[in-house]
Amino acid sequence: MQVSLSAFAYLFSELVQYCQSRVSHIGELERRLEEVGYGVGVRLLEVLCFRERGSRREVRLLDMLKFVHSTLWRYLFGRQARDLEQSNTAEDEYMISDYDLFVIKFVSVPKEMGHLNCAAFVAGVVKGVLDGAGFPARVTAHFVTVKDQPKPKTTILMKFDPSVMQREQRMPAS
Repeated sequence: MQVSLSAFAYLFSELVQYCQSRVSHIGELERRLEEVGYGVGVRLLEVLCFRERGSRREVRLLDMLKFVHSTLWRYLFGRQARDLEQSNTAEDEYMISDYDLFVIKFVSVPKEMGHLNCAAFVAGVVKGVLDGAGFPARVTAHFVTVKDQPKPKTTILMKFDPSVMQREQRMPAS
């Protein structure tokens, strides 16, 4: 199902304004956006597993990350994410990076909330998908400046629960 970009932009803008009217600082607003995204993510997992996979769910971490990077991203943004990488410093951290997410593109941020990152909504969606699939993780959204780029890229950082990493180590190699 396709939703027009202008309709989504309007509804998302209203969601941000609604949440903003009920909070006192940026961190709380980002947390609220993440909570809304979480509910969307849990439901999207059910829909995408049914439509794309014939109700089959991933059990391996790397396969689940590929599902988020490609299938979920394509459903949300019409294309797969630009990068999927593992952290150089921690084996339980992975990052999905992309430019020009429309949840950031069409929201004007007031000066007093200059550091607001509306990609917290996307982080919530990813967290909902991962939690619903049995891969609990702390998921956060960050802006990362890139040399010779006018706008920063958005990075969704996923730090998986130790139980996920232990389960992954116990599973036989495929």
